[in-house]
Amino acid sequence: MAIFINKESKVIVQGMTGSEGTKHTGRMLKYGTNIVGGVTPGKGGQSVIIEGKALPVFNSVAEAVAATGANASVVFVPPKFAKAAVMDAIDAALPLVVVITEGIPVHDAAIFYAHAESKGTTRLIGPNCPGLISPGLSNIGIIPGDITGPGRIGLVSKSGTLTYQMMYELRDIGFSTAVGIGGDPIIGTTHIDCLRAFQDDPETDAIVMIGEIGGDAEERAAAFISEYVTKPVVGYVAGFTAPEGKTMGHAGAIVSGSSGTAEAKKVALEAAGVKVGKTPSETAALMRAILNG
Repeated sequence: MAIFINKESKVIVQGMTGSEGTKHTGRMLKYGTNIVGGVTPGKGGQSVIIEGKALPVFNSVAEAVAATGANASVVFVPPKFAKAAVMDAIDAALPLVVVITEGIPVHDAAIFYAHAESKGTTRLIGPNCPGLISPGLSNIGIIPGDITGPGRIGLVSKSGTLTYQMMYELRDIGFSTAVGIGGDPIIGTTHIDCLRAFQDDPETDAIVMIGEIGGDAEERAAAFISEYVTKPVVGYVAGFTAPEGKTMGHAGAIVSGSSGTAEAKKVALEAAGVKVGKTPSETAALMRAILNG
């Protein structure tokens, strides 16, 4: 079992003919992800061979869906063209759109987020995220496929690199799905969306949640956990040593006063029954103790 994707997910790559798109299409194909084509406006009718597979290129997502039956898209489009690409995918009513692109203007993200909300047919993951992987089934995005196998843990994380570290630390137990939701101020899928899905997934036994300083997403997730989540949750909040008022890493990671600090988030999570590690390794040890206890 997995959340959001499975072996049958048919994926198109927006920006497949660019260098990043081509490289990561190859990686996803090697993993076994069912890539069925790509979209590059102006290059429709061509095909490209990646990892020995001839993949058709379309001018629009609607054309790609009509020809291939695609039900998911991953976006490797430069920031200034990303809004148009995501809007195209939403207008084609794709159920899942994973936006990898970093550096999309917040105003553009606000527009396509609002468009997705108004349509109600598309789950956005990202932007500025590593994507998601259900080990052994499908890998959509840039998460390394060889660092873990299938298992019982669900992972939701704002940070790409901490996603990889946590998957590696708990590789002997394995994961049902790992979702990198992105660290921008405006993102589609949230911690709460993933927590709800993992709670409902019969093959996810426990959940790791990785947050970071800035905003109140982790505090809202803590409230949701206390009310709805019965499975054990362990957490880690990046940024315990971050100075006030300084953006750290992600555009959304900025602290003002006591709002958004790692300590405030830790307190909220612990009040909801979440065990919080001070380091990624300590967090992994907490999860290991729960599952082996």
